[in-house]
This record gives sequence, structure tokens and C-alpha cells, in this order.
Amino acid sequence: MSNVLMEFAGGTINRIFAPYCVYKGKAALSLSPVLPTFSKLESGAGLKVDRHGVMMLRFWPAIGERKYDWEKRQLFALSATETGSLISLGSKDSCEFFHDPSMLSSNAGQVRKSLSIKPHADGGGYFISLSVNNNILKTNERFTVPVTAAEFAVMKTACSFALPHIMGWDRYTNNQRHGAEESPSKVDKQILDLEWDK
Repeated sequence: MSNVLMEFAGGTINRIFAPYCVYKGKAALSLSPVLPTFSKLESGAGLKVDRHGVMMLRFWPAIGERKYDWEKRQLFALSATETGSLISLGSKDSCEFFHDPSMLSSNAGQVRKSLSIKPHADGGGYFISLSVNNNILKTNERFTVPVTAAEFAVMKTACSFALPHIMGWDRYTNNQRHGAEESPSKVDKQILDLEWDK
């Protein structure tokens, strides 16, 4: 999960894209972590979270058999607490989240997003639906992806693994572990290099 430099086919890469995707007849979705960003403390003695990480859900519509329109994708970012709600869902539980992507701007209320996760009647999975009402573009989009119990189990397990990473806690624990072996300035440089090399 952490953004570690890796050797691959003779070159060095530092970005890895490994979303979990579910493709269905009318739409598809993917789930992947977006790690937090950090900024240096004014004292220079460490880092603080600048932007919190999220679990990013991407939805895109089907335009034919096994064909999807990536240009019409819609995003929904689950916070750490919302990710916890997804992880804690039982087979008969449901949840719903509402977002206003422009909440802190002059366009507040113009775009509304609603994500709902509802169980199948037979308990064999969930319907994951995203509604996007955009008053600026005068559009109203809805994506629904039925996921099996097994697909949802993968999503829950992936979210459980990713949760400390999107909170930035992996950086904290890695820093503590390395701090005993290396000088603080060397540890800080390694953490900064990993973060800003994205």
C-alpha cells in the first residue's frame, strides 16, 4: 500500500494502480485507496496530514456488451468513517451517504451525490448505487452495480487493510520502527521522498 519505489522490468516505478473492479451489465465500479498527503511542520521536526486519504469509488456506465464509457465516470470518495460503515455492514444492513463536492465554494448545493448500499432481498449480496444530480450541467445520473456476497467480502477486506493507510498511520508506525535504527533527519527525508515522488 505504501508508495515504495520498486524495480520493474529494468526501470524504477513509484506509482502503483491496483483497483478492485466489478463489471456488470449496466455499469461497473472500482475501489481503490487514495493515500493522504503530508506537509512539513513549521518546526521542521516532522510531518502532519495535509489532506486526508479516502477510499475512492469510481462508477462508469456500460455502452455495450463488456464495453464501458470511462469518459462518463463519476467518483465518490469514502472518508475513514464512511469506510468504517462499509466494513461494518452485515448481510441485511444498508447505509447511505450524501456529499456536496462544492460545499465550501459558491457552487454549494449545485451538485449532490448520494451513495447507497442495500442488501439483495435473498441476502446474497448488495446493490451499490450512486446518484449524481448536477444543477449546473442540468444532468441527473444514476449507476447501480449489483455485487455478490463474495465481491462485497473482497471490498470489505480491502477496506479493512487500507484503512490505516488512508489515515496515514502506516507512516507513523513505519517512522517509529525506523527511528530506533536511523537518525531522525534520515527518516524524515525518506518519508518526504516517498510522499513527494508521487
